[in-house]
Amino acid sequence: MTRAQRVVGIGALGGILSMCASLALLTPALSAADPSDMAGRLAVALRWDALAILPLFLAIGAVGNARFASEAIDPTAGRESRAMLINGRVVDNTVQQYLLFIAATLAVAASGGDLAVVRAAALIFIVARFAFWIGYRIDPLYRAFGMSATMYLSLSLFGYAIWLNVRS
Repeated sequence: MTRAQRVVGIGALGGILSMCASLALLTPALSAADPSDMAGRLAVALRWDALAILPLFLAIGAVGNARFASEAIDPTAGRESRAMLINGRVVDNTVQQYLLFIAATLAVAASGGDLAVVRAAALIFIVARFAFWIGYRIDPLYRAFGMSATMYLSLSLFGYAIWLNVRS
């Protein structure tokens, strides 16, 4: 195994373990009276999904502001800085992760799952996306922590929704 593979593997494992621990600790803390009707449940999930878009919004803003203030104002000129390229990749990946996250949270809500899980997941998603972005800016290998935390968070939510549907 190369050094890069070890760094990514350790970062990914750390992201998964941190996500699991955070989900276990935050879920009981965010418990509330949840609506029983489908529209109310989906509305709760969508409110938290709207909060979870914060990292994407800020990353898009960072790219746009950096372009405005540089020679890269023309996106076809190829004058992006390394930071701008990384921020653009963060935007791309965050769009992908956010799409999975929304589908997963709505699946949990529609399947009758505990909405405290959705609340906790939204907060974890935000922190993990910022960890991805910061790690990527430090060294692209360090993006693994945030990447794995968000990817396995959505996978866990999908698994929970599937389990709820199989069980009922």
